[in-house]
Amino acid sequence: MGETKKLIKINERDNVEIAIQVLKAGEEVGIDGAPCTVLEEIPRGHKIALKDLEKGERIIKYGNPIGYATTAIRKGQWVHSHNMKTGLDGVLNYTYNPQREDPAAVEGVRDHFPGYRRKDGTVGIRNEIWVIPTVSCVNHAVEQIAKKANELYGSLCDGIYALPHNAGCSQLGDDHETMQHILASIVKHPNAGGVLLVSLGCENNNFGEFRPVLGDVDVSRIKFMIAQEVEDEVEEGVALIGEIAKVVSQDKRVEVPVSELKIGFKCGGSDSLSGVTANPLCGMITDRVTAFGGTAILTEVPEMFGAEHILMNRADSEETFHKVVDLINSFKQYFIDYDQPIYENPAPGNKAGGITTLEEKSLGCVQKGGHAIVTDTLDYGQRAVKTGLNLMNGPGNDSVSITNLLASGAQIILFTTGRGNPLGTAIPSVKLSTNTQLYEHKRHWIDFNAGTLIQDESMEEMCDRLWNLLLDIASGKMQARNEINGYRDIMIFKNGVLL
Repeated sequence: MGETKKLIKINERDNVEIAIQVLKAGEEVGIDGAPCTVLEEIPRGHKIALKDLEKGERIIKYGNPIGYATTAIRKGQWVHSHNMKTGLDGVLNYTYNPQREDPAAVEGVRDHFPGYRRKDGTVGIRNEIWVIPTVSCVNHAVEQIAKKANELYGSLCDGIYALPHNAGCSQLGDDHETMQHILASIVKHPNAGGVLLVSLGCENNNFGEFRPVLGDVDVSRIKFMIAQEVEDEVEEGVALIGEIAKVVSQDKRVEVPVSELKIGFKCGGSDSLSGVTANPLCGMITDRVTAFGGTAILTEVPEMFGAEHILMNRADSEETFHKVVDLINSFKQYFIDYDQPIYENPAPGNKAGGITTLEEKSLGCVQKGGHAIVTDTLDYGQRAVKTGLNLMNGPGNDSVSITNLLASGAQIILFTTGRGNPLGTAIPSVKLSTNTQLYEHKRHWIDFNAGTLIQDESMEEMCDRLWNLLLDIASGKMQARNEINGYRDIMIFKNGVLL
């Protein structure tokens, strides 16, 4: 492997570069082909000024402003929170200025995989049985049921897993409906060959309330149990799963095109390399899967602030453009309603990794969308039905975001991280490290190292490797680290009164 570079410049318009190694005061480095003296120690992943900057001058990265200098900055100085700040303020007005390029399908790469074709036409990449509580009161019961049932019937499918969560009772209005729609979408997820729903019996989300939201179901694959009405809920639950397992065991993989894939994209514990290595790599996967007729789903709306214009101008129509504007502005209104600053981001860990402002974080975040055309927006718990790039409502919170992606029908998630994060949900949550140091330090968390991009691997080579890994996981040839580690978390967004 080649020698790691010391600096990376992302766009020719940029007036800062990223330090790939710790830079010592007095060290000589090359900036724009000319020698430069580092004026102070600059941490790995942080920014160095390429030129003298005046107070108030805009800092440019990714070819876009990421804030402005709060004091004069000399060439070779460290650029971070002590001498720059965000340029974002208030709710903005937007104008549709279409700037679209339709990514072309790549020839000579895998375009099929074996998956499970469901009766409703969707495709699963797993054939699991899920035990889902309608309310958090029975979380431990579903865990006991899944554990015992897996010992008896796990060999008849791809495993039996409990999916405890934080909701189901004492919620009103929109929160109650959002929770129901998210759970209903999860129940009907194509990665689940069968589901046992476990109710306590007295919760707001009791079966009388919840079953109409589910609509028609195959009662041989989706079964219901009320814990208060049976003598031993664990014994009864295991018996019901035995019945489901007999049906699920008949399911077989069949060859399907990659157009059937719905891939969710997420970043958590980002650093300044997220927008340089792992996120642009995800963008190439987005371009590839959508070019083949598949679906990509991008969420974390607050981490689009400052870069939303890029996505808006890739809308496939003026109607979609206005849907994206509403998605952005309604989430800004959510902050305003709670008298909170709209741009209170990035997180402390992001700042430690070199990200200074929300614009900088967002411009790196939206790299996961590649150049794909935006075809739709989705609300919480809403299934993606249009191919292409979908933008989904939801916060940046990792647990809530991956649950939203699960509910959208994504069969797999690509999750980039620069600081490290073991989190996963009920579907394969493939972790991409932005740097080699993290990959080597947390091999049991990380599935793929995107850090080799700044050493000696091209983005195209890396994309081919990740594409093959993705299809191997989709084919069941291997598991993602979150599956191996048993990380299958669900957290449902709440925004209102809790009784």
